[in-house]
Amino acid sequence: METEYDYDLFVIGAGSGGVKAATTACKLGAKVAVADYVVPSPAGTSWGLGGTCINVGCIPKKLFHFASQLGESRDDMEGVGWGVDRKTTHDWPKMVEGVQKYIRQLRWNAKLVLAQIGVKYYNMLAKFVDSHTIELLDPKKNKKETVTAKNILIAVGGRPTYLPNIPKELTLSSDDIFYLKQNPGKTLVVGASYIALECAGFLTGLGNDVTVMVRSVLLRSFDQACARKVGSYMELRGTKFVHGSIPSNIEKLENGKKKVTWTDKNGIEQSEEYDSVLVAIGRTANTAYLNLESTGVQINPQNLKVLANDADQTNVPHIYALGDCTDTRPELTPPAVMAGKLLSERLFTGSKKIMNYKMIATTVFTPLEYGIIGYGEDEAKQIYGADNVTAYHSVFKPLEWVYLEEHPSDACYVKMICKKDENERIIGLHYVGPAAGEIIQGFSVAVNLGATREDLANTVGIHPTCAEEVLDLPFTTDQEPSSAEGCKGCGF
Repeated sequence: METEYDYDLFVIGAGSGGVKAATTACKLGAKVAVADYVVPSPAGTSWGLGGTCINVGCIPKKLFHFASQLGESRDDMEGVGWGVDRKTTHDWPKMVEGVQKYIRQLRWNAKLVLAQIGVKYYNMLAKFVDSHTIELLDPKKNKKETVTAKNILIAVGGRPTYLPNIPKELTLSSDDIFYLKQNPGKTLVVGASYIALECAGFLTGLGNDVTVMVRSVLLRSFDQACARKVGSYMELRGTKFVHGSIPSNIEKLENGKKKVTWTDKNGIEQSEEYDSVLVAIGRTANTAYLNLESTGVQINPQNLKVLANDADQTNVPHIYALGDCTDTRPELTPPAVMAGKLLSERLFTGSKKIMNYKMIATTVFTPLEYGIIGYGEDEAKQIYGADNVTAYHSVFKPLEWVYLEEHPSDACYVKMICKKDENERIIGLHYVGPAAGEIIQGFSVAVNLGATREDLANTVGIHPTCAEEVLDLPFTTDQEPSSAEGCKGCGF
């Protein structure tokens, strides 16, 4: 006789991927439950339903980025003739309240959707007792209960990694920055990932004195020519960089400031005082509490991420994992959402379709945005061979920038990576410039459908736009792209 379980699918984690899997399964007739509980950060920050994206990721990040861009646009406003009152300062509490109001609405909507379609929601910590049994704990009430499930999905996401040998309470993370009631002031941002640069970018744009401390290179997993463009523009807009260093000590002073000590790239000890230190050196999968040992599910011991196959299945056949807590997966919301939908369809309709984790478009929301799909130039050459890859690039100046001479003519950049033996099929496309997310999204469709360089060259552009710059890239990357100002869309 088949074993009876409390649920057909139990999802641990109520982020974007987990909720999508739960709602899809429930609509397909499965009995589904979700458990989610946010342990406060070392700085005491906590939030509710919705995972990283809604609460401490995509949504507040983009809203802070938008606010900072409005501040930076004052130069352009003056350039086109608008009067600007430079005496006004940014109202941080008002911005945060606007962001939090929207996030609260998103949380409420998410909880309402779960209730309306019949997904049971447990605001409790979940951990395995065995491979089919889950213990649920409400830490506030010290209440426990146990449930069983036929299929279990691990979608617990990740939390920020902290500096070793530095008290966590002396630093902030991306879990905290969006909840601060007051402006963080003069800030040291430690890290070189997209989270570090995005936070540093919007803090600078909001008027803060910001320094980024970089251990090695910016945006290590991205195309380095593009990463350098991002960093150069940030410096132009006022963000300072300390390269080849990492804090060795942070001391809280009597005046509340943080004295940070480090050894510079020349081996000389340096120190400086900051109001805040924001650490963004990566994220660790939130799996430590799950008691995975009781199930036999395998993890990567280096990052605590769950190992799963192409169908998001762990080595225990009825236990699945997706999203940021899964090894080798992109730490991005949209692929997790799609993966959750497809997983439930496989479980409850017999579908065979699996998530394609290759060629996923994304954007880094730095002051000059960076949109990407596919391979970087060096990565493509390693995989396909240098002789089988050609990369084309170009620099440009948006039309909207011509009012101000301070806008450089070569800050914006496009690179296209093509595979020679497939008629120069595009395997990587990179855009550094305004509205990168909006632009790269459309081109990602073409790239996923197998577009070639010639296909784009034969496409008539919309003029005058930044997007048309992607269509005609005349220089290979062994040639220096011309920064002479002209108007290709006008024919010269």
